[in-house]
Amino acid sequence: MTHQASAANAASNGFDAKAMMQTIDAIKSDRKLARFEFRASNQWLGAGMNRSTIQGFFGAGAEDTSRTTPFKFINGEPPVLLGQNESANPGEFLLHSLAGCITTTTVLHAAARGIRIESMSSEVVGDVDLQGLLDLDKSVPAGFRQITVTVKIDADCSDAELDQLLEFVHGHSPVSDTVSRPVPVVLKRAKRG
Repeated sequence: MTHQASAANAASNGFDAKAMMQTIDAIKSDRKLARFEFRASNQWLGAGMNRSTIQGFFGAGAEDTSRTTPFKFINGEPPVLLGQNESANPGEFLLHSLAGCITTTTVLHAAARGIRIESMSSEVVGDVDLQGLLDLDKSVPAGFRQITVTVKIDADCSDAELDQLLEFVHGHSPVSDTVSRPVPVVLKRAKRG
């Protein structure tokens, strides 16, 4: 991230330039402040429906206490996947997370580069083959085979600068980076009792 953001440009993208610079400077002086641990808990509610609860996390060297009320998200499935359309399914939430992270990362790094974003929207499409989930074909992965993110962005810079920004964002959006490379997922059973 370049540190040439003007207060006017950062504010126009919704970020406080002074706070952004203070955060960057604090992390530069103590790299341990950059470590975060986000958490979610989940409970099965029946059939394909379950509920995730998100509240606390560790970051900037301490356990966060700013969230006094937990966020609750229902995961469901459409009828064709044996659900009742209780909510978006987990794969759709992954697409939502990817779109949100790309948007936030783009706007943040645009502010740091002195680029004022006028508007930004995206369409995210994930291609999945259920033969992997259902174990019908060992050669078919269970997850998305490809995710395509199409970003529409209007900003006070050239198309070349937007292309450079989005190329940078692709490797620096935490969710984009996570789904673009192998990340170990440890699945273990808690002891009964």
